[in-house]
Amino acid sequence: MDPEGALRTLDEHLERARSLVAEAASVEQLEKAQVAALGRKTQYAEVQRSLGTMSEEDRKRVGRRANEIRAALESALAERREELAAGQERQRLKADRIDVSLPGRRPPIGALHPLTVVLHEIVEIFTRMGYRVAEGPEVESDWYNFTALNIPPDHPARNERDTVYLDVPGHGDLLLRTETSAMQIRTMQQQQPPVYVIAPGRVYRQETADPTHTPVFNQVEGLAVDEGITFADLKGTLLAFARAMFGDETRVRMNPDYFPFVEPGGQLAVSCFICGGEGCRTCKGTGWIELLGCGMVHPNVLENVGYDPERYTGFAFGMGIERVALLRWGVPDIRLFWEGDVRFLEQFAGAG
Repeated sequence: MDPEGALRTLDEHLERARSLVAEAASVEQLEKAQVAALGRKTQYAEVQRSLGTMSEEDRKRVGRRANEIRAALESALAERREELAAGQERQRLKADRIDVSLPGRRPPIGALHPLTVVLHEIVEIFTRMGYRVAEGPEVESDWYNFTALNIPPDHPARNERDTVYLDVPGHGDLLLRTETSAMQIRTMQQQQPPVYVIAPGRVYRQETADPTHTPVFNQVEGLAVDEGITFADLKGTLLAFARAMFGDETRVRMNPDYFPFVEPGGQLAVSCFICGGEGCRTCKGTGWIELLGCGMVHPNVLENVGYDPERYTGFAFGMGIERVALLRWGVPDIRLFWEGDVRFLEQFAGAG
């Protein structure tokens, strides 16, 4: 190949190779363009192989031009490779782009547990009557939980099958309180009459969980001690509570019952607020719903805290918060309140 023909071939090859490089739309196509521009079977390679047949002066001239073309093609290949890489990066960014125009997903707003709602309502009703809230320990001694409340040693409640006793070295009489009535004793020890308190809290009993019982539940204890308090005051107070909780048309009924720390004692029932007293599934066809136990504070309890039973009288009552919640919302199983199923609890989101 003569020198002039070799130079023309190199210039023509440069233009063709530049076009191939510019038209490459992917890395794979660019690799093919590189082979077509600088491979062993190209016109560029033929010119280089022909250099050995030329004179020294022509070899220098054609070789210099061949190096310039090789540098130009390598530069074009590098630039196109960067452009393709940048294009691929833009495609990845576009595919991964977050559409910020979409509205955000708000986290669910929490709500009070239905038992907390009922507790707050009970506390509000009695504090409006002038009662104050008293709280105490869940671990009690035998004296506060039983003896001071006139519960004798042979009472069934003291049996280990009913009460959770604690094995604490040096404290052989500790237990988990079976009811919040122990706060009656603690409150009266700390002050002289008049006493008007309610004591909400968690209590514990060794019971097998079923639709109406759980080994752990919540109670509200009420206590009023003053001069001249009668059974009529007890009934009037509970009637006011029942109407505030269940409606102004609610009626109350009291039947005799026995509790060691009250005398006389009774069970308070409210007229069914579902059927209005006509009889339904909630009230088991009777028109009445048993709500709580109550009675006049036993003189022995007053003497145990240093009160004069000839001067002071009082009444006490206790109710389960879960029972009030069951009745109010018609829940069939008390265990639902403790299982933590969000689907169940969401039904009461607006109750509080």
